[in-house]
Amino acid sequence: MNKTFILKIYRGKEKNQYIEEFELEITPFMNVISSLMEIQKHPVNRKGEKVTPVVWEQGCLEEVCGSCSMLINGKPRQACTAVIEPILKQTGRGSITLAPLSKFPLVRDLVVDRSQMFENLKRVKGWISVDGSFNRGFGPSISQKKQDAMYTLSTCMTCGCCSEACPQVNQNSKFIGPAPISQVRLFNLNPKGKLEKDQRLHVLMEEGGIQDCGNAQNCVQVCPKEIPLTESIADIGREVSKQAIKDLLSLPDRD
Repeated sequence: MNKTFILKIYRGKEKNQYIEEFELEITPFMNVISSLMEIQKHPVNRKGEKVTPVVWEQGCLEEVCGSCSMLINGKPRQACTAVIEPILKQTGRGSITLAPLSKFPLVRDLVVDRSQMFENLKRVKGWISVDGSFNRGFGPSISQKKQDAMYTLSTCMTCGCCSEACPQVNQNSKFIGPAPISQVRLFNLNPKGKLEKDQRLHVLMEEGGIQDCGNAQNCVQVCPKEIPLTESIADIGREVSKQAIKDLLSLPDRD
């Protein structure tokens, strides 16, 4: 394998993007983040021109925070676990292309604004209301099977990879996306969270809710944490149908 490789990076702001190339030396276990750090220390492009350092986001560097999401050779994934040598071997090319996620507003270079994902979590009440619960003693027991399922769902990082891969998430759609739907399943499984189950399901019955899912199943293919997103969508789809029937039967009689 060559001792160097080319990093092609989409740079700039909305409507003013361009590709800039950097040639870097390959080092053992080098990943995309460490490559960007090298460019940050020596921001000189392949033409030998000194340029402004590339802008990107990072946090934990161990695929937990979800902040370093980007397109790597066209696939949404976490940059911290994208190791250079395996990617080069897999593609058979001497270059790797980095681009920002396309389903979120571009801030600059590889940084996007994922605020809408967090706003959607607020809409579905993605939390457990615990005010005063410390005075109520131990909560109900949860089976090991349910605990295992809840733990898997709780590993969601709100990284945006599932929304990036989803064809229903676009400028012409209000679809809430796979992650919030899966989080509704998580919090509705919790004995305390179940108390607000109806409210969460009603949000998913509105425009942009679960009915807008096209069942492309791209989301589950790109999730870094391997969360069973399609299983969650199917489960919540059934729960929404039950809620709709429940609401219908509870309507007051009309003369």
